Amino acid sequence: MSRRPRFTPLRRLPRDQGGATAIEFALIAPIMILLYFGLVEFSQGFMAQRRASHAASVVSDLIAQSEQTSRAGIDAVFAVGGLIMRPFPASELSVRASSIAVDANGKATVEWSHGNGKALAPLQRDDPITDLPSEVVEKEQTIIMGETEYVYQSPFAAVLPKPVTLSRRYFLRPRTVDRVVCTDC
Repeated sequence: MSRRPRFTPLRRLPRDQGGATAIEFALIAPIMILLYFGLVEFSQGFMAQRRASHAASVVSDLIAQSEQTSRAGIDAVFAVGGLIMRPFPASELSVRASSIAVDANGKATVEWSHGNGKALAPLQRDDPITDLPSEVVEKEQTIIMGETEYVYQSPFAAVLPKPVTLSRRYFLRPRTVDRVVCTDC
């Protein structure tokens, strides 16, 4: 009786499915992890954009509710904008508030402006404003323009390696008076 050598482990290898799951996981895991961090990053960026937008809205609204203001009063309103940005760093937020007057000919000019931060310096008095939306203001009226710029830096540099600048403008009419006066702007 002749005995043939058995190579049972080699014969079972093509049918063995024990390591297939581990190999599939090893191939899919990096893609799933990148997708997860991408979704987290998108959510964080969207939340930063919404907060910067809300800060512009609140700054405009608070100034539009007053009859007169000053640089110190505007700076206090800007501090509220920084609080809105939490948990994001407020140091990356720049805010500017301006009063824009439109004359009888429809020409819009700056009455006063105050800004903080790196990106939004105050506009010069009597500078023309050419990019006002036509539906926002009528002739012989004033409007408060609140602007924010926020530089968003991703905590996951692999997903979003460069900072993204998020900016927003809001326009509101003064609420209780025809014109909000800034006493020292």
